[in-house]
Amino acid sequence: MNLIQMRHVKKQYKNGVTAIYDLDLDIEKGDFVFVIGSTGCGKSTLIKMLYREERPTSGSINVGGIDVAKLKNRKVYKLRRKLGVVFQDFKLLPKSTVFENVAFTLEVYGLPKDEIYNKVIKVLDLVGLKHKAKNYPTELSGGEQQRVAIARAIVNGPKLLICDEPTGNLDEITSMEIMEVLEAINKLGTTIIMVTHDTEIVNRMKKRVILLNAGRIVKDYKKGTYKHEGV
Repeated sequence: MNLIQMRHVKKQYKNGVTAIYDLDLDIEKGDFVFVIGSTGCGKSTLIKMLYREERPTSGSINVGGIDVAKLKNRKVYKLRRKLGVVFQDFKLLPKSTVFENVAFTLEVYGLPKDEIYNKVIKVLDLVGLKHKAKNYPTELSGGEQQRVAIARAIVNGPKLLICDEPTGNLDEITSMEIMEVLEAINKLGTTIIMVTHDTEIVNRMKKRVILLNAGRIVKDYKKGTYKHEGV
C-alpha cells in the first residue's frame, strides 16, 4: 500500500527556474528509499514538497491520505504530525538538554508529563543515547547530535521520516552508525526517504534508489540493484 503518491508534479519557482518536471512517484509503507543526483537536480525541492515547505506548481501529492498540494496553511500541522524531518545541521536547541530537545516536540501537543518522559526515554534508548539525556548539545559529538535530531523526529511515532543529507557533516564511520540507527527505525515500520550525495552509503545499504537529473526521475533502482562505479 502506498504511503506516498505523486502524480504529474511540477515545481517552478518565481524566478522562472523549474526544479521538478512532470514527476510521478509511488513509495510504499515501510519502504526505505534513497534520492540521489547531482547538485541542483531537484532532490531538496522534492522532499520539501512532501512536508509542505514548498507547494507544487501543478500535480497532486498524497502523503498518508493527505492531499498535500491542496492543503491550506492553517492545516499543515496535520501533515507534520504524520512525519519527522532530519536535517544535515541538526537544528538542536543549544541551551536545552538532550531530553529537553526531544521532549519539546511532544510538549507542543500538550501531552502529560509522564507520557512525555516515557516516550523520550524510549527513543533515546533506541538511538543509543539514554545515558546522555542530561547532557547539552555542545557536550556531544556530531554523530551524537544527529542521533538526538533523529530521536526528536521520531518521538511522536511518525509514519514517514524524511532525511535531508543526515550524514553530510559526519565522517565515514559515524555516518554508517547513523545508517544503522535509521535501519533499526525502518525495521520498526517507519517509512524512510533519504536524500544523500554519499554513494558509498547507498552502495552499502542496498535499498531502493531514485536517481534524479534536471528535475526528472531518470532511473528507479529496485532494492539491492544500485551500484555506483565511480571513484
